[in-house]
Amino acid sequence: MHSRVRSLDQGLLLENNETRILLDPSRVETNDFVFISHAHSDHVYRKPRNKSKITTITSIETEAIANARGYEITNAIYEEKDLELIDSGHILGSKGLLAFNEIFYTGDISIRKRAFLKLPKKIPQVDTLIIESTFGRFDYVFPDHREIIHQANKIIADAYDKGNPVILMGYPLGKAQLLTNFFGHWDPFFSYGSIEVINTVYRNMGIALRNTTSFTEAEKVKQLESKYPWVMLAPLMNGNSRFLKHMKEKYNTVTIGFSGWACSPRYKYMMGIDYALPLSDHCDFNELIQIVKKCNPKKIFTIHGFEVEFARVLNNMGYNASPISNKPGKVKKIDKTGRISRTNDMQILDYFIK
Repeated sequence: MHSRVRSLDQGLLLENNETRILLDPSRVETNDFVFISHAHSDHVYRKPRNKSKITTITSIETEAIANARGYEITNAIYEEKDLELIDSGHILGSKGLLAFNEIFYTGDISIRKRAFLKLPKKIPQVDTLIIESTFGRFDYVFPDHREIIHQANKIIADAYDKGNPVILMGYPLGKAQLLTNFFGHWDPFFSYGSIEVINTVYRNMGIALRNTTSFTEAEKVKQLESKYPWVMLAPLMNGNSRFLKHMKEKYNTVTIGFSGWACSPRYKYMMGIDYALPLSDHCDFNELIQIVKKCNPKKIFTIHGFEVEFARVLNNMGYNASPISNKPGKVKKIDKTGRISRTNDMQILDYFIK
């Protein structure tokens, strides 16, 4: 095997002979390639100050969304020899990377069919798997999203019967577009401005989403003061935020937050909202295990979220797994007694390989 993976302070580096590929880096210096899996802000680099020519391999959709969010992807290409982009099902345009038929980097991934999103057509069998572990703990198992949609519709209908408007909250990129698809049949239907910007990009990419009036415009012309209830999309935020306090006091709104973290019953109270429903754009614990079994790798690196806990589960299943962080010195290590301490990623690799 000629490829290897290293953790740098700006992200993961994949090396194969003379080829170097940074995976979802926070910043870029000089490398042969940069791979951007999707357009969430923690996966897209800011334009470097120097004038180095950076070749970025990504999807057409990710490039368009990133540009709409104020990023500038330089010298984008959508395919390259020995580097295959695989749909990851996370958000529009999200991809995993199969490199040299040896390493599969999932990026953020979901294998659950949801509306217009493209699921992975294959989970490749490779020597090395780099898998996200955002929800890599056994108590994060999501219900069928159709159950969540039904539950939310019942909450909205009950609020409408009482004359209360409803605010649906999710991440502006990814979750909000699914919420538009799932709940766009309610009228009147408004949205936060930042969400409508992304919705417009989705529409330009061929995704059918209904048009909405922005919150700013609706409040300006006093549409929200109608005697009839309404639904609004907003970014996920705490109930103590100025915006939600204003909406609760002025319009007596009902708030519903959508997040995978809502599997925890404490999440609703931590967020200070009326309802919290577990709808995620990531794999849950069982789905992550499914990916590992299909891939059947010789070596696994876990990254993000419960990376340490998930690696430990995989090791107990007989795999060779190690957590790897893009923040050396900030990674948690579980010792043989179950205690958690902090160490650097190279120590963690040594710990699990022994």
